[in-house]
Amino acid sequence: MSSFVIEGGHRLQGEISPQGAKNEALQVICATLLTDREIEIRNVPDIIDVNNLISLIKEIGVEVRKTGPSSYVFRADGIDRNYITGDDFVRRCAGLRGSVMVVGPLLARTGTAVLAKPGGDKIGRRRLDTHFSGICRLGAEYEYDEDLGAYRFRCERLKGAYMLLDEASVTGTANIIMASVLAEGVTTIYNAACEPYVQQLCRMLVGMGARIDGIGSNLLTIEGVSSLGGTVHTILPDMIEVGSFIGMAAMNRGDVTIKSVSLRNLGIIPESFRKLGIGLIESGDDIIVPGQDTYCIDSFIDGSIMTISDAPWPGLTPDLLSVMLVVATQARGSVLIHQKMFESRLFFVDKLIDMGAQIILCDPHRAVVIGHDHRINLRAKKMTSPDIRAGIALLIAAMSADGTSVIGNIDQIDRGYQNIEARLNALGANIIRTDY
Repeated sequence: MSSFVIEGGHRLQGEISPQGAKNEALQVICATLLTDREIEIRNVPDIIDVNNLISLIKEIGVEVRKTGPSSYVFRADGIDRNYITGDDFVRRCAGLRGSVMVVGPLLARTGTAVLAKPGGDKIGRRRLDTHFSGICRLGAEYEYDEDLGAYRFRCERLKGAYMLLDEASVTGTANIIMASVLAEGVTTIYNAACEPYVQQLCRMLVGMGARIDGIGSNLLTIEGVSSLGGTVHTILPDMIEVGSFIGMAAMNRGDVTIKSVSLRNLGIIPESFRKLGIGLIESGDDIIVPGQDTYCIDSFIDGSIMTISDAPWPGLTPDLLSVMLVVATQARGSVLIHQKMFESRLFFVDKLIDMGAQIILCDPHRAVVIGHDHRINLRAKKMTSPDIRAGIALLIAAMSADGTSVIGNIDQIDRGYQNIEARLNALGANIIRTDY
Protein backbone atom coordinates (compact mmCIF):
# COMPACT_ATOMS: atom_id res chain seq x y z
CA MET A 1 0.00 0.00 0.00
CA SER A 2 1.44 3.38 -1.02
CA SER A 3 1.92 6.24 1.43
CA PHE A 4 2.89 9.89 1.44
CA VAL A 5 5.80 11.03 3.58
CA ILE A 6 5.31 14.76 4.22
CA GLU A 7 7.85 17.13 5.72
CA GLY A 8 5.77 19.95 7.16
CA GLY A 9 6.47 23.63 7.53
CA HIS A 10 7.19 24.62 3.92
CA ARG A 11 5.48 27.76 2.67
CA LEU A 12 3.88 27.43 -0.74
CA GLN A 13 4.47 29.91 -3.55
CA GLY A 14 3.71 30.00 -7.25
CA GLU A 15 0.95 29.07 -9.67
CA ILE A 16 -1.15 25.94 -9.97
CA SER A 17 -3.98 24.91 -12.31
CA PRO A 18 -6.92 22.72 -11.27
CA GLN A 19 -7.59 19.44 -13.04
CA GLY A 20 -10.82 18.65 -14.84
CA ALA A 21 -13.77 18.05 -12.53
CA LYS A 22 -14.02 14.48 -11.28
CA ASN A 23 -17.78 14.56 -10.67
CA GLU A 24 -18.53 16.00 -14.09
CA ALA A 25 -16.24 13.50 -15.80
CA LEU A 26 -18.10 10.55 -14.27
CA GLN A 27 -21.43 11.89 -15.54
CA VAL A 28 -20.44 12.81 -19.09
CA ILE A 29 -18.47 9.61 -19.66
CA CYS A 30 -21.58 7.60 -18.73
CA ALA A 31 -23.55 9.77 -21.17
CA THR A 32 -21.43 8.49 -24.08
CA LEU A 33 -23.46 5.26 -23.81
CA LEU A 34 -26.51 7.10 -25.15
CA THR A 35 -25.34 7.21 -28.77
CA ASP A 36 -23.48 5.15 -31.34
CA ARG A 37 -21.76 8.30 -32.63
CA GLU A 38 -18.34 9.62 -31.58
CA ILE A 39 -18.14 11.83 -28.49
CA GLU A 40 -14.94 13.75 -27.78
CA ILE A 41 -14.39 14.80 -24.16
CA ARG A 42 -11.58 17.16 -23.21
CA ASN A 43 -9.95 18.06 -19.89
CA VAL A 44 -10.53 14.56 -18.47
CA PRO A 45 -8.67 14.16 -15.13
CA ASP A 46 -6.17 11.30 -14.85
CA ILE A 47 -7.45 9.89 -11.55
CA ILE A 48 -8.38 6.42 -10.33
CA ASP A 49 -12.17 6.82 -10.28
CA VAL A 50 -12.31 8.21 -13.83
CA ASN A 51 -9.81 5.68 -15.18
CA ASN A 52 -11.78 2.83 -13.62
CA LEU A 53 -14.99 4.08 -15.22
CA ILE A 54 -13.28 4.31 -18.62
CA SER A 55 -12.04 0.74 -18.14
CA LEU A 56 -15.58 -0.36 -17.27
CA ILE A 57 -17.21 1.13 -20.35
CA LYS A 58 -14.50 -0.41 -22.53
CA GLU A 59 -15.61 -3.79 -21.19
CA ILE A 60 -19.21 -2.83 -21.97
CA GLY A 61 -18.15 -2.50 -25.61
CA VAL A 62 -17.36 1.19 -26.01
CA GLU A 63 -14.46 2.03 -28.30
CA VAL A 64 -12.15 4.46 -26.47
CA ARG A 65 -9.27 6.37 -28.04
CA LYS A 66 -6.99 8.68 -26.12
CA THR A 67 -6.30 11.63 -28.41
CA GLY A 68 -4.25 13.84 -26.07
CA PRO A 69 -2.95 14.11 -22.48
CA SER A 70 -6.49 14.74 -21.21
CA SER A 71 -8.70 14.10 -24.25
CA TYR A 72 -10.64 10.99 -25.26
CA VAL A 73 -12.96 9.94 -28.05
CA PHE A 74 -15.73 7.47 -27.14
CA ARG A 75 -17.97 5.47 -29.48
CA ALA A 76 -20.59 3.16 -28.03
CA ASP A 77 -21.64 1.35 -31.20
CA GLY A 78 -21.06 -2.18 -29.90
CA ILE A 79 -22.63 -2.53 -26.45
CA ASP A 80 -22.22 -6.09 -25.19
CA ARG A 81 -25.67 -6.97 -23.85
CA ASN A 82 -24.41 -10.19 -22.27
CA TYR A 83 -21.61 -8.43 -20.42
CA ILE A 84 -23.85 -5.76 -18.85
CA THR A 85 -25.91 -8.43 -17.12
CA GLY A 86 -23.02 -10.64 -15.97
CA ASP A 87 -20.92 -11.28 -12.89
CA ASP A 88 -17.82 -9.35 -13.99
CA PHE A 89 -19.87 -6.22 -14.68
CA VAL A 90 -21.47 -6.41 -11.23
CA ARG A 91 -18.07 -6.96 -9.58
CA ARG A 92 -16.56 -3.93 -11.29
CA CYS A 93 -19.54 -1.72 -10.50
CA ALA A 94 -19.38 -2.72 -6.84
CA GLY A 95 -15.96 -1.06 -6.60
CA LEU A 96 -16.87 2.22 -8.28
CA ARG A 97 -19.37 4.79 -7.03
CA GLY A 98 -19.84 6.44 -10.42
CA SER A 99 -20.98 3.16 -11.98
CA VAL A 100 -24.53 3.82 -10.75
CA MET A 101 -24.90 6.35 -13.58
CA VAL A 102 -24.59 3.76 -16.35
CA VAL A 103 -28.07 2.47 -15.47
CA GLY A 104 -30.04 5.31 -17.09
CA PRO A 105 -28.11 5.30 -20.39
CA LEU A 106 -28.08 1.49 -20.69
CA LEU A 107 -31.77 1.24 -19.96
CA ALA A 108 -32.52 3.92 -22.56
CA ARG A 109 -30.32 2.26 -25.21
CA THR A 110 -30.93 -1.43 -24.58
CA GLY A 111 -34.06 -1.75 -22.44
CA THR A 112 -32.12 -3.55 -19.71
CA ALA A 113 -29.64 -2.63 -16.98
CA VAL A 114 -28.15 -4.06 -13.82
CA LEU A 115 -27.53 -2.00 -10.70
CA ALA A 116 -24.96 -3.31 -8.27
CA LYS A 117 -24.54 -1.65 -4.92
CA PRO A 118 -21.78 0.80 -5.86
CA GLY A 119 -18.57 1.27 -3.93
CA GLY A 120 -16.65 4.44 -3.11
CA ASP A 121 -16.18 6.48 0.03
CA LYS A 122 -16.94 5.18 3.51
CA ILE A 123 -18.67 8.40 4.54
CA GLY A 124 -22.01 7.05 5.64
CA ARG A 125 -25.16 5.84 3.94
CA ARG A 126 -25.74 7.09 0.39
CA ARG A 127 -29.18 5.82 -0.54
CA LEU A 128 -30.25 5.06 -4.10
CA ASP A 129 -34.00 5.60 -3.70
CA THR A 130 -34.00 8.65 -5.98
CA HIS A 131 -32.45 6.60 -8.80
CA PHE A 132 -35.00 3.81 -8.37
CA SER A 133 -38.09 5.99 -8.06
CA GLY A 134 -37.15 8.29 -10.95
CA ILE A 135 -36.31 5.48 -13.36
CA CYS A 136 -39.46 3.58 -12.40
CA ARG A 137 -41.56 6.70 -13.02
CA LEU A 138 -40.29 6.46 -16.59
CA GLY A 139 -41.79 3.00 -16.90
CA ALA A 140 -38.98 0.65 -15.88
CA GLU A 141 -39.47 -2.32 -13.59
CA TYR A 142 -36.88 -3.98 -11.37
CA GLU A 143 -36.28 -7.06 -9.26
CA TYR A 144 -33.46 -8.18 -7.03
CA ASP A 145 -31.39 -11.09 -8.34
CA GLU A 146 -30.06 -13.01 -5.32
CA ASP A 147 -27.58 -15.04 -7.37
CA LEU A 148 -26.14 -11.97 -9.09
CA GLY A 149 -26.31 -9.79 -5.97
CA ALA A 150 -27.76 -6.89 -7.96
CA TYR A 151 -30.99 -5.30 -9.18
CA ARG A 152 -32.18 -6.01 -12.73
CA PHE A 153 -34.08 -3.24 -14.55
CA ARG A 154 -36.19 -3.83 -17.66
CA CYS A 155 -38.46 -1.77 -19.89
CA GLU A 156 -40.05 -2.02 -23.32
CA ARG A 157 -39.74 1.72 -23.94
CA LEU A 158 -39.19 4.48 -21.41
CA LYS A 159 -41.98 7.07 -21.36
CA GLY A 160 -41.83 10.65 -20.13
CA ALA A 161 -43.43 11.50 -16.79
CA TYR A 162 -43.70 14.21 -14.17
CA MET A 163 -41.72 13.59 -11.00
CA LEU A 164 -40.94 15.49 -7.80
CA LEU A 165 -37.68 14.12 -6.43
CA ASP A 166 -37.61 13.45 -2.69
CA GLU A 167 -34.05 14.78 -2.56
CA ALA A 168 -31.92 16.83 -4.93
CA SER A 169 -29.54 13.94 -5.56
CA VAL A 170 -26.80 14.85 -8.04
CA THR A 171 -26.18 11.34 -9.35
CA GLY A 172 -29.89 10.55 -9.16
CA THR A 173 -30.74 13.63 -11.22
CA ALA A 174 -28.01 12.80 -13.75
CA ASN A 175 -29.25 9.22 -14.11
CA ILE A 176 -32.86 10.31 -14.65
CA ILE A 177 -31.84 12.98 -17.17
CA MET A 178 -29.85 10.46 -19.20
CA ALA A 179 -32.75 8.01 -19.19
CA SER A 180 -35.25 10.75 -20.10
CA VAL A 181 -33.54 12.15 -23.19
CA LEU A 182 -34.42 9.01 -25.19
CA ALA A 183 -37.81 8.42 -23.54
CA GLU A 184 -41.04 8.83 -25.44
CA GLY A 185 -42.79 12.11 -24.59
CA VAL A 186 -42.01 14.82 -22.07
CA THR A 187 -40.34 14.35 -18.69
CA THR A 188 -40.54 17.01 -15.98
CA ILE A 189 -38.07 16.75 -13.08
CA TYR A 190 -38.83 19.02 -10.11
CA ASN A 191 -36.35 19.41 -7.22
CA ALA A 192 -33.62 18.40 -9.64
CA ALA A 193 -30.02 18.94 -8.56
CA CYS A 194 -28.65 21.96 -10.40
CA GLU A 195 -24.89 21.81 -9.67
CA PRO A 196 -22.65 23.16 -12.45
CA TYR A 197 -21.70 19.59 -13.36
CA VAL A 198 -25.34 18.63 -13.89
CA GLN A 199 -25.67 21.76 -16.02
CA GLN A 200 -22.63 20.64 -18.00
CA LEU A 201 -24.16 17.20 -18.54
CA CYS A 202 -27.31 18.85 -19.87
CA ARG A 203 -25.34 21.12 -22.20
CA MET A 204 -23.41 18.16 -23.57
CA LEU A 205 -26.66 16.27 -24.18
CA VAL A 206 -28.15 19.32 -25.93
CA GLY A 207 -25.04 19.35 -28.12
CA MET A 208 -25.88 15.73 -28.99
CA GLY A 209 -29.42 16.69 -29.99
CA ALA A 210 -31.35 16.39 -26.71
CA ARG A 211 -34.11 18.88 -25.88
CA ILE A 212 -33.75 20.17 -22.31
CA ASP A 213 -35.27 23.33 -20.85
CA GLY A 214 -34.54 24.85 -17.43
CA ILE A 215 -30.80 24.13 -17.32
CA GLY A 216 -29.36 25.71 -14.17
CA SER A 217 -32.66 25.52 -12.27
CA ASN A 218 -34.26 22.80 -10.17
CA LEU A 219 -37.08 22.37 -12.71
CA LEU A 220 -36.06 20.53 -15.87
CA THR A 221 -38.29 19.75 -18.83
CA ILE A 222 -36.99 17.13 -21.23
CA GLU A 223 -38.62 16.30 -24.54
CA GLY A 224 -37.47 12.85 -25.59
CA VAL A 225 -35.86 12.28 -28.99
CA SER A 226 -35.45 9.09 -30.98
CA SER A 227 -31.65 9.21 -31.16
CA LEU A 228 -28.65 11.33 -30.26
CA GLY A 229 -25.56 12.29 -32.24
CA GLY A 230 -21.97 13.14 -31.48
CA THR A 231 -20.43 16.25 -29.93
CA VAL A 232 -17.29 17.74 -28.43
CA HIS A 233 -17.38 18.59 -24.72
CA THR A 234 -14.87 20.26 -22.38
CA ILE A 235 -15.02 19.48 -18.65
CA LEU A 236 -14.96 22.36 -16.15
CA PRO A 237 -12.12 22.86 -13.66
CA ASP A 238 -12.68 20.88 -10.46
CA MET A 239 -14.23 23.19 -7.86
CA ILE A 240 -13.23 20.81 -5.05
CA GLU A 241 -9.61 20.96 -6.09
CA VAL A 242 -9.81 24.76 -6.31
CA GLY A 243 -11.11 24.85 -2.74
CA SER A 244 -8.44 22.40 -1.61
CA PHE A 245 -5.72 24.63 -3.06
CA ILE A 246 -7.19 27.67 -1.30
CA GLY A 247 -7.05 25.76 1.97
CA MET A 248 -3.47 24.56 1.40
CA ALA A 249 -2.23 28.05 0.59
CA ALA A 250 -3.91 29.63 3.61
CA MET A 251 -2.88 26.89 6.06
CA ASN A 252 0.75 27.12 4.92
CA ARG A 253 0.75 30.95 4.77
CA GLY A 254 1.71 30.74 1.10
CA ASP A 255 1.31 33.14 -1.80
CA VAL A 256 -0.42 31.05 -4.46
CA THR A 257 -2.28 31.84 -7.68
CA ILE A 258 -4.86 29.27 -8.79
CA LYS A 259 -5.25 29.62 -12.55
CA SER A 260 -8.38 29.43 -14.70
CA VAL A 261 -10.80 28.35 -11.99
CA SER A 262 -14.08 29.20 -13.80
CA LEU A 263 -15.13 31.69 -11.13
CA ARG A 264 -18.75 31.84 -12.25
CA ASN A 265 -19.09 28.12 -11.49
CA LEU A 266 -17.62 28.24 -7.97
CA GLY A 267 -20.78 29.54 -6.32
CA ILE A 268 -20.24 30.51 -2.68
CA ILE A 269 -16.96 28.63 -2.28
CA PRO A 270 -14.74 31.77 -2.30
CA GLU A 271 -17.07 33.59 0.11
CA SER A 272 -17.12 30.59 2.45
CA PHE A 273 -13.32 30.71 2.75
CA ARG A 274 -13.52 34.46 3.34
CA LYS A 275 -15.71 33.69 6.37
CA LEU A 276 -12.64 31.95 7.80
CA GLY A 277 -10.70 35.20 7.34
CA ILE A 278 -8.84 34.19 4.18
CA GLY A 279 -8.29 37.18 1.93
CA LEU A 280 -8.87 36.04 -1.64
CA ILE A 281 -8.25 38.21 -4.69
CA GLU A 282 -10.15 37.48 -7.90
CA SER A 283 -8.13 38.43 -10.97
CA GLY A 284 -9.78 37.65 -14.28
CA ASP A 285 -10.57 33.95 -14.00
CA ASP A 286 -7.81 33.33 -11.43
CA ILE A 287 -7.88 33.30 -7.63
CA ILE A 288 -4.89 34.70 -5.75
CA VAL A 289 -4.38 33.55 -2.17
CA PRO A 290 -1.92 36.08 -0.71
CA GLY A 291 0.41 35.10 2.12
CA GLN A 292 -1.27 35.71 5.49
CA ASP A 293 0.40 35.18 8.84
CA THR A 294 -3.02 35.14 10.47
CA TYR A 295 -6.65 34.84 9.42
CA CYS A 296 -9.57 35.63 11.71
CA ILE A 297 -12.88 33.76 11.57
CA ASP A 298 -15.94 36.00 11.15
CA SER A 299 -18.85 35.90 13.56
CA PHE A 300 -22.49 36.48 12.77
CA ILE A 301 -23.86 40.02 13.03
CA ASP A 302 -25.30 39.30 16.50
CA GLY A 303 -21.87 38.13 17.69
CA SER A 304 -22.69 34.41 17.75
CA ILE A 305 -20.20 31.79 16.61
CA MET A 306 -19.84 31.33 12.86
CA THR A 307 -21.46 28.19 11.45
CA ILE A 308 -20.38 26.74 8.12
CA SER A 309 -22.60 24.00 6.75
CA ASP A 310 -23.21 22.14 3.51
CA ALA A 311 -26.32 22.29 1.36
CA PRO A 312 -27.44 21.37 -2.16
CA TRP A 313 -26.31 23.81 -4.85
CA PRO A 314 -26.15 26.78 -4.73
CA GLY A 315 -25.22 26.00 -1.13
CA LEU A 316 -21.72 24.91 -0.09
CA THR A 317 -20.64 21.52 -1.40
CA PRO A 318 -20.12 18.92 1.36
CA ASP A 319 -16.88 17.85 -0.32
CA LEU A 320 -15.08 20.95 1.01
CA LEU A 321 -16.12 20.85 4.67
CA SER A 322 -13.20 18.57 5.60
CA VAL A 323 -10.77 21.07 4.06
CA MET A 324 -12.42 24.04 5.76
CA LEU A 325 -12.35 22.25 9.12
CA VAL A 326 -8.59 21.70 8.85
CA VAL A 327 -7.97 25.30 7.78
CA ALA A 328 -9.94 26.50 10.82
CA THR A 329 -7.54 24.72 13.20
CA GLN A 330 -4.95 27.46 12.57
CA ALA A 331 -7.36 30.40 12.32
CA ARG A 332 -8.02 32.97 15.03
CA GLY A 333 -11.42 32.32 16.56
CA SER A 334 -13.93 29.47 16.59
CA VAL A 335 -16.32 27.94 14.09
CA LEU A 336 -19.00 25.26 14.07
CA ILE A 337 -18.67 22.91 11.09
CA HIS A 338 -22.04 21.27 10.38
CA GLN A 339 -21.90 18.35 7.95
CA LYS A 340 -25.58 17.73 7.25
CA MET A 341 -25.51 15.36 4.31
CA PHE A 342 -23.20 12.50 5.41
CA GLU A 343 -23.02 11.13 8.93
CA SER A 344 -19.46 9.76 8.95
CA ARG A 345 -17.41 12.44 7.21
CA LEU A 346 -16.27 14.12 10.44
CA PHE A 347 -14.91 11.00 12.10
CA PHE A 348 -11.42 11.77 10.76
CA VAL A 349 -11.12 14.64 13.28
CA ASP A 350 -9.68 12.24 15.87
CA LYS A 351 -6.52 12.23 13.76
CA LEU A 352 -6.40 16.04 13.86
CA ILE A 353 -6.92 16.00 17.63
CA ASP A 354 -3.95 13.63 17.91
CA MET A 355 -1.97 16.23 15.94
CA GLY A 356 -2.85 18.86 18.56
CA ALA A 357 -5.91 20.50 17.03
CA GLN A 358 -8.58 21.80 19.37
CA ILE A 359 -11.78 20.23 18.11
CA ILE A 360 -14.94 19.14 19.90
CA LEU A 361 -16.83 16.49 17.96
CA CYS A 362 -20.40 17.14 19.11
CA ASP A 363 -22.00 14.28 17.15
CA PRO A 364 -21.53 12.59 13.75
CA HIS A 365 -22.60 15.80 11.99
CA ARG A 366 -21.12 18.69 14.01
CA ALA A 367 -17.68 19.74 15.20
CA VAL A 368 -16.53 22.91 16.95
CA VAL A 369 -13.03 24.06 16.00
CA ILE A 370 -11.06 26.43 18.22
CA GLY A 371 -8.25 27.86 16.13
CA HIS A 372 -4.61 28.07 17.28
CA ASP A 373 -3.87 31.23 15.22
CA HIS A 374 -0.51 29.62 14.29
CA ARG A 375 0.67 30.03 17.91
CA ILE A 376 0.77 26.25 18.31
CA ASN A 377 1.59 24.22 15.22
CA LEU A 378 0.09 20.82 14.59
CA ARG A 379 2.32 17.82 15.36
CA ALA A 380 3.41 15.33 12.71
CA LYS A 381 1.72 11.94 12.93
CA LYS A 382 1.35 8.63 11.11
CA MET A 383 -2.20 8.42 9.71
CA THR A 384 -4.43 6.59 7.24
CA SER A 385 -6.73 8.25 4.72
CA PRO A 386 -10.35 7.05 5.18
CA ASP A 387 -11.79 8.71 2.04
CA ILE A 388 -10.93 11.18 -0.73
CA ARG A 389 -11.82 14.41 1.02
CA ALA A 390 -10.57 13.47 4.48
CA GLY A 391 -7.38 12.32 2.77
CA ILE A 392 -6.69 15.70 1.19
CA ALA A 393 -7.60 17.42 4.48
CA LEU A 394 -5.04 15.28 6.33
CA LEU A 395 -2.47 16.10 3.65
CA ILE A 396 -3.09 19.82 4.23
CA ALA A 397 -2.68 19.31 7.98
CA ALA A 398 0.56 17.36 7.51
CA MET A 399 1.99 20.05 5.20
CA SER A 400 1.62 22.62 7.99
CA ALA A 401 2.71 20.39 10.89
CA ASP A 402 6.04 20.35 12.75
CA GLY A 403 8.03 17.31 11.68
CA THR A 404 7.44 14.51 9.18
CA SER A 405 4.06 12.82 8.81
CA VAL A 406 3.08 9.62 7.01
CA ILE A 407 -0.34 9.16 5.39
CA GLY A 408 -1.26 5.64 4.32
CA ASN A 409 -4.00 4.36 2.00
CA ILE A 410 -3.34 7.23 -0.42
CA ASP A 411 -5.20 5.37 -3.16
CA GLN A 412 -8.17 7.21 -1.66
CA ILE A 413 -6.50 10.56 -2.45
CA ASP A 414 -5.52 9.34 -5.92
CA ARG A 415 -9.19 8.63 -6.62
CA GLY A 416 -9.84 12.37 -6.76
CA TYR A 417 -6.54 14.24 -7.18
CA GLN A 418 -4.24 13.91 -10.18
CA ASN A 419 -0.48 13.64 -9.57
CA ILE A 420 -1.02 15.69 -6.44
CA GLU A 421 2.43 15.37 -4.86
CA ALA A 422 4.32 16.56 -7.96
CA ARG A 423 2.02 19.53 -8.41
CA LEU A 424 2.32 20.57 -4.76
CA ASN A 425 6.08 20.00 -4.68
CA ALA A 426 6.32 22.46 -7.57
CA LEU A 427 4.88 25.05 -5.14
CA GLY A 428 7.47 24.26 -2.48
CA ALA A 429 5.95 21.35 -0.57
CA ASN A 430 8.01 18.30 0.38
CA ILE A 431 5.92 15.19 -0.29
CA ILE A 432 7.37 11.79 -1.21
CA ARG A 433 5.33 8.84 -2.46
CA THR A 434 6.57 5.55 -1.09
CA ASP A 435 5.56 1.95 -0.39
CA TYR A 436 6.26 2.69 3.30
